[in-house]
Amino acid sequence: MNSISANLNIMIKASEKASKVIIRDFGEIEKLQVSKKGPEQFTTNSILKAEKIIIDELKRAKPNYSVLSEKAGIKYNRDKKNIWIISPMNGIINFLRGIPHFSISIALKHDNEIISGLIFDPIKNEMFYAEKNQGAYFNNHRARVSKKNKIKDCLIASGDKLIGDSNINYRKLGSPALDMAYVATGRFDGYFQKNLHLSDIAAGIVMIKEAGGIMNELDLNLFDNLNIIISSPNLDKLLISEN
Repeated sequence: MNSISANLNIMIKASEKASKVIIRDFGEIEKLQVSKKGPEQFTTNSILKAEKIIIDELKRAKPNYSVLSEKAGIKYNRDKKNIWIISPMNGIINFLRGIPHFSISIALKHDNEIISGLIFDPIKNEMFYAEKNQGAYFNNHRARVSKKNKIKDCLIASGDKLIGDSNINYRKLGSPALDMAYVATGRFDGYFQKNLHLSDIAAGIVMIKEAGGIMNELDLNLFDNLNIIISSPNLDKLLISEN
């Protein structure tokens, strides 16, 4: 593994510990699909268990840092400049329906900047991570955005419906964090979506920047209703013109 900071190491360990619960629970989802009770409450409980594990691990290592989680909300601590941003299950509907495409996302915000980010797909055992000025990585290999420069040759991710005619080839996979990780590794050439929570995209922000990508400016003091457009530098203006 390339050299990583103590904070990123904490994030990796927390995600790996929480993933054991998620993987175990995912194995039960198929059985619950045909039950009268259904998997909704089971999924909620799984998310809460994973969230608690992550928060407990992060707090044990950095007891003064603040924490923002999509489920628990913001919990300010003595250190308000450093905030862990957590999405314990990014792609809830996929998990709920037994679709193996979701992720754990953890980021560290310092002042008004995301300085570390981790996105872990526990089912595929794929880990994406990045730190400010240290590059972006996928399973210990350097990650870089696509070099394609024509929209017609590209594959774009989005959680939104495309309106009207468009030459965009796109996919809707249901995990914003993984969509951003896939842009950072060149699997997708761009991504756009509206009305996102900061925990959906925080880890992806530093990943995209460190992989050489471009994205719109965001106010990171806002936690909800965030809109993003990301791509390689070659596609930046072209993708914006399509939205």
